[in-house]
Amino acid sequence: MKFIPAKFRKAPPVRRVREIPNLWIPLSDGTRLAARVWLPEDAEADPVPAILECIPYRKRDGTVWRDEAMHPYIASHGYAVLRIDLRGSGDSDGILDDEYMAEEQTDLVEAIGWVAGQSWCSGHCGMTGISWGGFNALQVAARRPPALKAIITIDSTDDRYSDDVHYMGGAMLHDNFAWASAMYAYLSQPPDPLLAGEGWRATWLDRLQRARFWLRQWLQHQRRDGYWRHGSVCESYRDITCAVYAVGGWEDGYSNAVPRLLEGLQTPAKGLIGPWGHALPHSAYPGPSIGFLQECLRWWDHWLKGIETGIMREPRYRVWMNESFRPAAFAESREGRWVAEAGWPSAHVTMRPFHLSAAGLTDAPGEPAVLSIQSPLTTGTGSLEWCSYGGRGGDLPTDQRGDDADSLCFDSAPLPGRLEILGAPVLELAFSSDKPVATICVRLCDIWPDGASARVTFTLFNLTHRDGHAAPTALVPDQQYRVRIPLNHVAHAFAAGHRLRLAISTAYWPMMWPAPERATLTVHAADCRFELPVRPPQEADGQLPAFAPPAMAPGPREEGMRPDSTRRRVETNVAKGETIVTMVKDAGATRLLDIDLAVDTDAVETYRIRHDDPASAEGMTRYRQKLGRGDWQIETRTTTSLKLTATQFLVSAELEAFEGGERIFCRNESFTIPRDLV
Repeated sequence: MKFIPAKFRKAPPVRRVREIPNLWIPLSDGTRLAARVWLPEDAEADPVPAILECIPYRKRDGTVWRDEAMHPYIASHGYAVLRIDLRGSGDSDGILDDEYMAEEQTDLVEAIGWVAGQSWCSGHCGMTGISWGGFNALQVAARRPPALKAIITIDSTDDRYSDDVHYMGGAMLHDNFAWASAMYAYLSQPPDPLLAGEGWRATWLDRLQRARFWLRQWLQHQRRDGYWRHGSVCESYRDITCAVYAVGGWEDGYSNAVPRLLEGLQTPAKGLIGPWGHALPHSAYPGPSIGFLQECLRWWDHWLKGIETGIMREPRYRVWMNESFRPAAFAESREGRWVAEAGWPSAHVTMRPFHLSAAGLTDAPGEPAVLSIQSPLTTGTGSLEWCSYGGRGGDLPTDQRGDDADSLCFDSAPLPGRLEILGAPVLELAFSSDKPVATICVRLCDIWPDGASARVTFTLFNLTHRDGHAAPTALVPDQQYRVRIPLNHVAHAFAAGHRLRLAISTAYWPMMWPAPERATLTVHAADCRFELPVRPPQEADGQLPAFAPPAMAPGPREEGMRPDSTRRRVETNVAKGETIVTMVKDAGATRLLDIDLAVDTDAVETYRIRHDDPASAEGMTRYRQKLGRGDWQIETRTTTSLKLTATQFLVSAELEAFEGGERIFCRNESFTIPRDLV
């Protein structure tokens, strides 16, 4: 039953907060979930709503930096905030066998019911989370636990197959391998003995013995089948009846879900997209950052306390309109402004068609042209990551001119005036291929007068999926086909005098794993069209209320032991005809003073490919993680590898564990999975 407040009341003053470092939440099968809790000191006498964040990233030492900046702040405004480790992760019992399992959702439905019944809880609950926590907030909302009244889902998706780290447009992302490798490493760590007690070691050894490399199941489902439909709330938006606030960033990988949710949900919903990467809006890059925690409080106060905050009187969809920006691997902020729509789709947006020809992008059809491209296998190194992680690590797309040179490009004339777009550009592509499998990258770039090329939006697409992702079919060489390909949603203002560039390539390394053979794509330009979602400036945009400046609680007390270091390097060995991409993701080492725990983590991803052979593509990751307190010294190491042949994926994974410097566990697994038109 949806909570409809009978009477609005004023917000209470800020309250003193106490912390429960570990609270066990019992489940019906005997498993316990471990929660870290912040709540008002007087919550037993004056119960408060509860907000749950449920993720597998270790509440004790994994997400402590952002948790302590956010959750005590929210709690001080009259909420109990629970940061829960999922089953099989951190300090919780059990085993985690895959992402977004039905068991996870059942656990969280139970947890919500248990929390709602506690003496310090008013009986009203919310869920929040970024990425995994945003996913399961949507998934649990679709299960309709009675106490769940509202959610805030950040940087998540409603479609697990084609709009996640796995198979973008049916083309396999490097993140399909990299993310499986990251989770293999994260879940190898033990619970903290100070919380788990003497049973910590048995729990750890059980996790190590039962650990599996999740890439196996992800490669066993290369089509959009029931495995991916599970947990994809786009299958039935009507299942969600609580209020939904969906938040994203243009440099994140999940911006498309926000407008789709607004279009599909029948329940009260709002959408917000800023210029940010995959990080929280009060601290993400590119800026400007906003007072996101205050915005969350306005949402929670309205839906969980019945306080009139005005949030539901504001436009349903609010986004940052980027100004033309210079390409760079890192940006402190983007110039632009906030714009808003009463709903989505918007009557203010119209699709403006452009025609493709040998002359480029034109308003009127040009002379018929048949144009072909076979991109070098190393095309794509100007955009190494599927999404930016919103920090200072230099993971934004750089100048695209190098990749443009290896692509089929269609340029417009210099724009006579400013051109603003909001939504998803769409390419209607008429094509043929000389090979049965062909994958492409489609990019929209903003070309500056000096030639600099800034990637505005893009997509990847597997052309064997032209009739849908559930039942792909091989291409008949040289037969002509048509396909409609939406690019990622974006808001961007092209400056007068700039040009538009549509770039199409048959490779995008290392983001997209290559097709089995090098395909030549032929574009039948006269039958193609490229449409831009044009939105003229609206007077109402200038009347939007300003966001508050960022506000946070103090983070954890810590002592730095080794600085972090994130860097990416592209090297070409001319003699071997090989390009190697190295991504160092070293989180450094620090001591958390309040729990006397040293945390040390570093990782390296390496991708290599020979210039003449798509089957030479391979990836490798190495993770090293240490935890230490006095004589308790733990280390885990993982090494994973993915190699290709024309017909198979070849996978190996190794897990080692050390206690007090002595290796106590080692496990290797390897497997081969047939390629399925990927």
